[in-house]
Amino acid sequence: MTFPVLADKVAIVTGAAMGMGYETAKLFAEAGAKVVVADFNDELGEKVAQEIREAGGEARFVHVDVSDGEQVQALVAAAVETYGRLDVAVNNAALKPDNAPVAEFDEAYWDRLLAVDLKGTALCLKYEIRQLLAQGGGGSIINISSVSGFRPQPNNIAYVAAKHGVVGMTKVAALEYGAQNIRVNSVAPGAIDTPMLREALEETGIDPEAFAPQLSLLNRFGQGREIAQASLWLASDQSSYLTGTTIHADAGYTAR
Repeated sequence: MTFPVLADKVAIVTGAAMGMGYETAKLFAEAGAKVVVADFNDELGEKVAQEIREAGGEARFVHVDVSDGEQVQALVAAAVETYGRLDVAVNNAALKPDNAPVAEFDEAYWDRLLAVDLKGTALCLKYEIRQLLAQGGGGSIINISSVSGFRPQPNNIAYVAAKHGVVGMTKVAALEYGAQNIRVNSVAPGAIDTPMLREALEETGIDPEAFAPQLSLLNRFGQGREIAQASLWLASDQSSYLTGTTIHADAGYTAR
């Protein structure tokens, strides 16, 4: 049972067409939020919004490439146009990790991954915070980092750099806007069973079931809804004294 801890709140979730973003959008709607489902995949994004509406929730899909500032600004404007304000944002949009050692990394993919995972998060923060300041009353922003934002992974130089950067940006934004009651936190998921993870493991020839115990003290991959629960708590007033921090939702991976 999900309690209505986000009743009458308006939330944007980026990268909401699949994986953790999909589960977050659904859970937020169950918790009473009006959800703006944001993604570059129009077909899947519309499907998620429709699924929420059919379950009795409120949702609208908005196409966005978070690496484009004009599109991010339009996303926030669409949320306000539809629902009158913005209260919560989960900046989840990301590309799958790169897969090459430092001496061989692909420059084009570096540029694209950093544009989405790092610059895209920064752009979301920029326009979300502008709206929260304009309307007053504060709000809660959750950036999705990763265990790779705290521990290096081989063959992931771009992804590791981006996710370390997300943690740093979270702290900067929390420092700058705490006085306006804008809380900015992050969630650092471990190995979560998503299409992106499965695709990455397949490309590297790794058996997912054999690999899970290496990444989790609980000997299993996490589920997208488990990460969504962490974001839900940070989005709600139940975490009202938290800002500038990270929840490590990683089954103890970074505690090893």
